[in-house]
Amino acid sequence: MFAYIRGDIVEITEDNVVLDVGGIGYNIHISPKVAASLPSIGNEVKLHTYTLVREDAFSLYGFLTAADLAIFKKCITVNGIGPKGALSILSVMDAEELRYAIVSGDAKAIAAAPGIGKKTAERLILDLKDKLDFDENMIRMEISGQNAVAGKISEDSNVQEAIEALVALGYGQTESMRAIGQIEGAEGMDSSLLIKTALKKLF
Repeated sequence: MFAYIRGDIVEITEDNVVLDVGGIGYNIHISPKVAASLPSIGNEVKLHTYTLVREDAFSLYGFLTAADLAIFKKCITVNGIGPKGALSILSVMDAEELRYAIVSGDAKAIAAAPGIGKKTAERLILDLKDKLDFDENMIRMEISGQNAVAGKISEDSNVQEAIEALVALGYGQTESMRAIGQIEGAEGMDSSLLIKTALKKLF
């Protein structure tokens, strides 16, 4: 119904913001991450919104980016993850990080969200892994000067070995993939050098 709402901030709580738009106060549900990123009361802000209409409720959910709104819509299609659960996930990671987690199968990273257990995280990955729009919104990683899709990041055994080693050291698969993806010319390095370079980015 509402693609976005732009208005002056009247009130902010951890999970809610009230925007004044032409004298009308819009009550919008947000994640703690969004709440922490909002300007102070009295300032104008634009939130991309999702409208939930039920027999007993009319609710608005707000996001600072269209990407976060898009992944929120994907999450609420998964059985067992309603708007509250989707907001919880987006309180610990943004759209890009969540896409990495889904594509790499990193249930642990998703389960770090309050109220989201491992089984729910695994269901989210199973349901959404093949439904993400890889052509337009897919997370891409720079490896050897070319864009490579996360989750198919490389067939280079050294790259794969480095990621596995970082995971064994206690880093999440998502953050390990991202660290390796930030290394210029990763496919030309041996695994030990990849690991050392990635660790510098992780610290």
